[in-house]
Amino acid sequence: MNKKIENNILNILGKEVLPGTSTTINFNIAKLYTSTKVEIPIIIERSKKPGPTVLITAGIHGDEINGVEVVRQIIAKKINKPAKGSIICIPVLNVFGFLSMNRFFPDGRDLNRVFPGTKNGSLASRFAYQFVNEILPAVDFCLDFHTGGASRFNAPHIRVAPNNEKLITLAKIFNAPFILLSKNLEGSYRATCAKKEVDILLFEGGKSQNSSKEIAIEGVEGTMRILHHLEMLSTKFELPVRESNSLIIKKSAWIRAKYSGLLHIKIPVGKHVEKGEILATITDPYGKMRHVVKASDEGYVINVNEAPIVYKGDAIFRITRALEDD
Repeated sequence: MNKKIENNILNILGKEVLPGTSTTINFNIAKLYTSTKVEIPIIIERSKKPGPTVLITAGIHGDEINGVEVVRQIIAKKINKPAKGSIICIPVLNVFGFLSMNRFFPDGRDLNRVFPGTKNGSLASRFAYQFVNEILPAVDFCLDFHTGGASRFNAPHIRVAPNNEKLITLAKIFNAPFILLSKNLEGSYRATCAKKEVDILLFEGGKSQNSSKEIAIEGVEGTMRILHHLEMLSTKFELPVRESNSLIIKKSAWIRAKYSGLLHIKIPVGKHVEKGEILATITDPYGKMRHVVKASDEGYVINVNEAPIVYKGDAIFRITRALEDD
């Protein structure tokens, strides 16, 4: 049983949610200029049987649609109805950014850099403060879904802090194609969870303002494996099985454009490439210049810039340099 829940009654934003019930609580965060309320639906499913409380979130950056789609599918397929415990789903954390299709809050701040927030700070900071103080205390485990920024397409992977063996084990259970060991960034949701000793897995896959069926499948099936591990997945679902285990990435590096021009990608994200392998070409619009982009090292391509044009110095490919067994 979740020790954070007294008498098996879940308290969220001052409202009590009883065992065996389904409810949606609207998180009132602000008003538009027109005085129209801006509310975030929090979808809660509780089993009668005591157990952990899992929080599943997406859209902390409003233009990261693929994460929203993952959580939507989890709800639509009723994967969020737990065999025990409670599952809280928030498909869109940053409604403002979602409406305008950008990463930020109206105050220009990145929500994922202002955690844990302050009571009297900027709008983004106030929202983070409310979230951390009124929702997070009831939670045992978090899954947070993201995509690559701008036109950069991420191969599906889980990010966890190095040396956190518990989270690395959970990431292996999620079993995305890759696990990227990366430090928690100051002001991030992930860093705040770590400080409050709440376990969290951050999933990255796809790119902003884009929805990929393949990435959504990775996110949904990984979530199902985690819920099965926690004994929360309903027995009506068949456990998704992957034929291979996650590759753990210890180091990676960006290949940057040496010229400005039109970018023509030659390889898919996730591909293993050899040193010197052709990855892309950069041309000018006039047929006068053609530059070949080659892999600087052997490794897996975990991020591809799918922008049609690039400037000199732009990041194009992110390639692994060291795996766990290297």
